[in-house]
Amino acid sequence: MTQVSPATTPEATATAAPLPGQLRDIVNPATGEAIATVPEQGEHEVDMAVATARRAFEDGPWPNMVRSDRAKLLLRIADAIEDSSETLYTLEARNNGRPITETRAQLSRVPEWFRYNAGLLAAQRQAVLPGDGPYLTYQQRLPLGVCGIITPFNHPMLILARSLSAALANGNTVVVKPSELTPLTTLALADILADAGLPDGVLNVVTGARAAGQRLTGHPDIAKITLTGGTEAGRSAAIATASRFARITAELGGKTPVVLFDDVDPRISAEGAAFAAFVAAGQSCVAGSRFLVQRGIYDEFVDALAARAQAIRLGDPALPDTQMGPLISARQRDKVAALIQSGLDEGATLKAGGKKPSLPKPFDAGFFLSPTVLSDATMDMTVAREEIFGPVAVVIPFDDEHDAVRMANDNPYGLGAGVWTTDVSRAHRVAARINAGMVWVNDHHRLEPSLPWGGIKDSGSGKDAGTESFDDFSWIKTIVVRTAADHVDWYGDQPQRRLN
Repeated sequence: MTQVSPATTPEATATAAPLPGQLRDIVNPATGEAIATVPEQGEHEVDMAVATARRAFEDGPWPNMVRSDRAKLLLRIADAIEDSSETLYTLEARNNGRPITETRAQLSRVPEWFRYNAGLLAAQRQAVLPGDGPYLTYQQRLPLGVCGIITPFNHPMLILARSLSAALANGNTVVVKPSELTPLTTLALADILADAGLPDGVLNVVTGARAAGQRLTGHPDIAKITLTGGTEAGRSAAIATASRFARITAELGGKTPVVLFDDVDPRISAEGAAFAAFVAAGQSCVAGSRFLVQRGIYDEFVDALAARAQAIRLGDPALPDTQMGPLISARQRDKVAALIQSGLDEGATLKAGGKKPSLPKPFDAGFFLSPTVLSDATMDMTVAREEIFGPVAVVIPFDDEHDAVRMANDNPYGLGAGVWTTDVSRAHRVAARINAGMVWVNDHHRLEPSLPWGGIKDSGSGKDAGTESFDDFSWIKTIVVRTAADHVDWYGDQPQRRLN
């Protein structure tokens, strides 16, 4: 298992990417300081991890374990994660910069995914299929083999748990490649699972960057890839897996529209909009990014959202009263700042934020950016079309319901969407017409282990969570048993001519 070490130079900051075989500094984005080092691993280490996982699958006890015993172990893992929760909250908040209050609210739900998939495993039934003649036909679900999971920096532990719990429940072995920026809770989780009794070789972690991810997606022994990341990375992974007919679930980019009709209170809906846009510093594929607001409440909504954005408290993620943390890196902060400037250059109005906040040491060296509201935007602006992945709310007016739906769907992405209205009929009608994998009505960012998660178009394919994800980590074998007392002699004097 990959080991994590304290940073040898706490004052160091990340510079050029290390080469395979070297060490990578893991940086606290709130201060820019290195807090740990991990090995920079590449193709060779991926090959070794896959070989270990394959041996565990072919020769180890995990795939053949009695289902009830495997379910019990998943429940034990869930309890062990809860027992380590405070350590995990602190570690993840320090590694990716999310405020501890946000991190605790999110990671406290991680055990639910293991319990949910343990329940699906315990309740799983094998189908008996109808057919003509003296035959009993039934199906078996079998594990795929070695599965690869590639996770992003924004929600490293939650997104891992979503796929890992389903993969393990079905008896697969797994190789995980976390984001090279945020591997610490993944490594900690691997230790927790081992201590809970997960057999050797079932879970393997590779700490590396693009070369490791490309080798994992292209490895001939990987039966399924689950990837959360950018659209281009997902496209490359889809091509690599298609060449060998491996499965892939890809949750990719998004440009989430949030439609607000003029029957809602603009100040109350602005509170919900702030949550949609600025939680996780906007670094979420389903973050509210395009706010389509009916003209009757447009000005009042913009003012309320700007006021809410300006009141958000930035600072030390470890403090419970901090409401927003930094972006993950200086590079990401600069990219977001450049997109904000492009919006201003194209005619948008800056109503809030748009700059680096003034913070005391050591947070003045962190990668912070103030929550930003851009009004007077149009659908053809870069900020209205491209994924920003930062704390930026772009507000665009619309006239009527037809206009709102057209604008919401005018984008290559289709991951999430929001609708705010007090009209029940319109809520259902508009939600049905928006092209997105998940639509929230009068809320945002809500998820459960039972809710299938995934998008359409450039937002990816397949589903994470729910029975859809659970079932996709297995393959179906159909068995046909002839139950008649006589035998079949096709070439005899009186052959039975029916083949289907």
